[in-house]
Amino acid sequence: MSYRNLINRNDLNNFTCSDKGLLLPIVSEYTWPIPVRAGLYFTAMLYCFLGIALIADIFMCAILKIISKTRKVHVSTAKENEPQEIEVRIWNDTVANLTLMALGSSAPEILLSCIEIIGRGFEAGALGPGTIVGSAAFNLMCITSLCIVFTVTSVFSIFAYIWLLLILKFISPNVVELWEAVVTFVAFPVLVVLAYIADKYGSFGFKWKGDKTQKIEMGGFQP
Repeated sequence: MSYRNLINRNDLNNFTCSDKGLLLPIVSEYTWPIPVRAGLYFTAMLYCFLGIALIADIFMCAILKIISKTRKVHVSTAKENEPQEIEVRIWNDTVANLTLMALGSSAPEILLSCIEIIGRGFEAGALGPGTIVGSAAFNLMCITSLCIVFTVTSVFSIFAYIWLLLILKFISPNVVELWEAVVTFVAFPVLVVLAYIADKYGSFGFKWKGDKTQKIEMGGFQP
């Protein structure tokens, strides 16, 4: 009797991690010694981390190149015949941080959630939603407190948690319907618009009073 037939006759529940996942087990490696599997899996994980780091670095460099583009603006000086030429950034910092920069930094967890939900037949697993909710909780608790951004970001973060609780527990328990997904997606451009308005004109009646010389948002200054 061969070793493979002997393994097939045994109860597979006796082996650790014998259940079929998205990628693993590739072969019958669940029958191998645990130290060997742990070493191989750890090496493969580090290799994947290296690949993600390289791809994310290329992605972020491309995003930085996009948002660093400037346009030339002529500003009048004391000498009317000699206007001063400066370079002004095209992208607003707030809009860039909420769109392109957020997409670049959150791309791995977004792709992780997409891969998991597609692999499970559009059923939520434990890894993808937990990663996104954990990242959002970190943004709400830590980044908001350190940056003291307490208006638009905090309000929309709390709204997102309440909205997810309503649609997953009360409106359509354990199911995300199409209209719920559309409403959730539409909330993002609303957030960007309100954040831009708050950055330009202040929020809740409070407006930052800066020096008149700081009203032009400049990139690389070239007189």
